[in-house]
Amino acid sequence: MNKALTYGRYQPSPQAFIERYSSLVKRIAHHLMGRLPPSVMLEDLIQAGMIGLLEAQKNYDPTKGASFETFAGIRIRGAMLDDIRRGDWVPRSVYKNNRRIAEAISALEGTLGRDPNDQEIAAYLEMTLEQYHQALNDVNCGRLVGMDDLGVAEDTVANEESVEENLPFQGVVDDNFRQSLAGAIKTLPEREALVLSLYYDEELNLKEIGAVIGVSESRVCQIHSQAMQRLRSKLTAWTS
Repeated sequence: MNKALTYGRYQPSPQAFIERYSSLVKRIAHHLMGRLPPSVMLEDLIQAGMIGLLEAQKNYDPTKGASFETFAGIRIRGAMLDDIRRGDWVPRSVYKNNRRIAEAISALEGTLGRDPNDQEIAAYLEMTLEQYHQALNDVNCGRLVGMDDLGVAEDTVANEESVEENLPFQGVVDDNFRQSLAGAIKTLPEREALVLSLYYDEELNLKEIGAVIGVSESRVCQIHSQAMQRLRSKLTAWTS
């Protein structure tokens, strides 16, 4: 079966195809730029996304049930993330702090029997509150902490097996995991759950979320990072 994308009964020219879906690539690139450091260039993301778009055109199978726009969105975003990760611009200290924060939250949850607050986590890590917030900022805005880090992808779509093996939010096709994730999000502090909802469901960027909840863009970055660390702790059985 020919998996190439067609419009009705004819195959679009490469130029027509690019023109039709270039806006999708640009929208995804702008969304990712909302949580990336200045060293990442928008043009580089778009270029990587275009490669993902062409790969999606080649591999799309309409019999799998997902629309081409949804399938392509996953491939485009994956291509952008792969390109960023190949750049290896993340300091080792960021990875180290990412692990330390997750371990601290998990340990404190076990000791306290509840979600620890910022001050308690900072004290456990022997950091000042300012140092802890800076660490959260570096982790989240420095290396794309997101649903990817839970071992799942941000798109709740079941696609062909090759996509499920390589893309981040594919684990949600498993009903048990989806239920566990939803349950874990419900246990988050209200503001953290709201930030996740605005970011992943409403697709607002960090600046827009800050305007909604009345805090700075940097603080939104910290709240998002802490929420993801809590989820990682709560979903250990799935992510370890």
